[in-house]
Amino acid sequence: MKGFAKYKEQILRAVFALSALAAILAVGLICVFLFAGGIPGMVKIGVFQFLFGKEWSPSDIPSAFGILPMIVGSLYVTAGAVLVGVPIGIFTAVFMAKVCPKRLYKLLKPAIDLLAGIPSVVYGFFGIAILVPLVRSLFGGNGSSILTASLLLGIMILPTVIGITESALRAVPGELYEGAVALGASHERAVFGVVLPAAKSGVMAAVVLGIGRAIGETMAVKMVAGNQALLRLPSEFLKGVRTLTANVVIEMGYAEGLHREALIATGVVLFVFILIINLLFSALNRRTAK
Repeated sequence: MKGFAKYKEQILRAVFALSALAAILAVGLICVFLFAGGIPGMVKIGVFQFLFGKEWSPSDIPSAFGILPMIVGSLYVTAGAVLVGVPIGIFTAVFMAKVCPKRLYKLLKPAIDLLAGIPSVVYGFFGIAILVPLVRSLFGGNGSSILTASLLLGIMILPTVIGITESALRAVPGELYEGAVALGASHERAVFGVVLPAAKSGVMAAVVLGIGRAIGETMAVKMVAGNQALLRLPSEFLKGVRTLTANVVIEMGYAEGLHREALIATGVVLFVFILIINLLFSALNRRTAK
C-alpha cells in the first residue's frame, strides 16, 4: 500500500505538471499565431500609420488601415464600464460579505452567479431592447453610443467584480474586524477602514479581471455601440464608436490579404493591452506588498 501511495503521488505530480505545461503551450501557440500573422501586416502598413492612423477604409483605393479610432473607442468603453461596474460591484460584495442577512444571501448569490452565465448575445438583446431606448429618451441621439456600451459592459463585469471581491473579503482574518470593533470602531468603520483595505489585493484582482472582461467583450458591444470607425472626443459619448474586438468580428468573415493581416494585427494590439494591464497589476501588487 505504501508503494502504491508513493506511485499515486508521483502520478498526480506528473498530471499537474502536464496540465501546467498544456496551459503554457496554449498561451505560447496563441502568441505565435498572433505575432506571426499580425506583425508582417503591421510592417507593410507601417507601425506608426497602423497605430495612429485615423482612417479605416480597407475597400478604398488606396486602402487605409488606421486603428486609432478603435483604440480610443475601446479605452472609452472600458473606462466607462469600470466607472459603472466597479463601485457597484465592490459595494455589493461588501454588503453580501458583511451585511446581508442569510435568507437574502441565499437568493442574491444565485442571482449574481446567474448573471455570469448569461451569454453575451443575450446581454446585447437586453441592451438593444432596454438601454438603447432609455439612453435615447433621456439624453438624445440614436441610443447606440459610447454611453450605452459602457452601461451594458458595467452590468456584464458585475459578477466578476462581486465574486472575487466577496471571496477576498471573506478571506480576511476575523481577528482584524474584531480588534477594530474592540477599539471602538463601528461596524461600518471596521468594514471599510480595516477589512476592505486588508483585502486590497483581491479587490484589485477583481478590478483587473473586470477590465479584461470589458476590453475583450465583442458581441454585446457590437450590438449597442453603433460601430462607427471614427475618432471620437470625450464629449461625444452619445455618438457611436467601434472597438478593437468589434472591428475584428465585423470584418474577419470576408477579409483577405493585407486586410486580414491588419485584423490579426488588431488582435496583437488587444493582446498587448491586456498584457500591459496584467503587468501593471503585478507591479502594483509587489509595491504594496513591500
